[in-house]
Amino acid sequence: MTTYKLTLAQKTLIEKARNVGNSDMAVPLSSEVCAYLCSVVVKDLNLVSKIPEIPQYVPPFFETWPVSSLALAGIPFEDLAAKVFALKPDSDTYFSCLATLHKSRLKYEQILQRQAFPTFDQVGPRGLLQFGSMPSPALAGMLYWRKWLYDLDNRAAQETGYLFEPILANAIGGTPVSAKRSPVKRQHDRGKGRQVDCVKQKLAYEFKMRVTIAASGQGRWGEELQFPIDCVESGFTPVLVVLDPTPNPKLTELVKAFDEASGQTFVGDSAWQHLEAQAGPVMSVFLERYVRQPLAALLSDASDLLPPMTVRIGDDGHVEFKVGNDKLRVERTGDFVDADQEDLPDDVSD
Repeated sequence: MTTYKLTLAQKTLIEKARNVGNSDMAVPLSSEVCAYLCSVVVKDLNLVSKIPEIPQYVPPFFETWPVSSLALAGIPFEDLAAKVFALKPDSDTYFSCLATLHKSRLKYEQILQRQAFPTFDQVGPRGLLQFGSMPSPALAGMLYWRKWLYDLDNRAAQETGYLFEPILANAIGGTPVSAKRSPVKRQHDRGKGRQVDCVKQKLAYEFKMRVTIAASGQGRWGEELQFPIDCVESGFTPVLVVLDPTPNPKLTELVKAFDEASGQTFVGDSAWQHLEAQAGPVMSVFLERYVRQPLAALLSDASDLLPPMTVRIGDDGHVEFKVGNDKLRVERTGDFVDADQEDLPDDVSD
């Protein structure tokens, strides 16, 4: 019988995948959770015939709620990982990216459960803008709900920012770099480094979900247009990857800036094709299943006609979201954290 062992690099990768940093709401990945994730990798990469020890039924990654219920007991994780990684090249990277995604989903589940409701000091003065538009109890209730939902959405934006670019970068065999460690320098700011979404050999990537007119109103449009120039001056080829092909004057202007710098541009389908080609046969499966398909499903089902939505607190403290005829129940733990108390990543300043 063949004995499989993890390499030192693979052990390091696993420890990094399990690490949650110093965030109060982050959830460590136990061996049972890692065994579940590794079993998902086995299913995704069609390795079941070679690894029959995993259960016949593995709960679906996206369709299971709560996220924290995803775990498999009784399977030695490191033995399973060693076998999977040996049988399929790049499956270790696949596991790492899946673990990163799962950690973010676990953390956001915690945010839903523990995000504190605002205080009157936070929302009270805002009531002056609408005072008299409805009875005071109703207006006060709306102010509290509105701020809480804003906090949830703001946290979602933060977590997605920490997740999206690193997953794409790792999937295509590159790495994200912070401004402090960046080889791409600002030509007009004393050679300071520029944050880059992904560096792969001599390619410097800028990933974008979409480019909108709003970009010009953020005071950063000049920075966007300067990026390809800084890349070339630093010895790198700038690469623009925009996943949403919706036409826009700003998108046209940005593509032109990359073209004039002899860079590469990929928009829409060509962006996905480029990412999948760079990722290779294994990681392209990950990108398709865990990034492209979910985003495409949301985009195709989105409508300009918003369905009715209600949010209510149950007698036991749970919160229920109802959108149309569909419901989501969130159990509240009572161990609440204010929006400004949550720890940020160590390198957030980068």
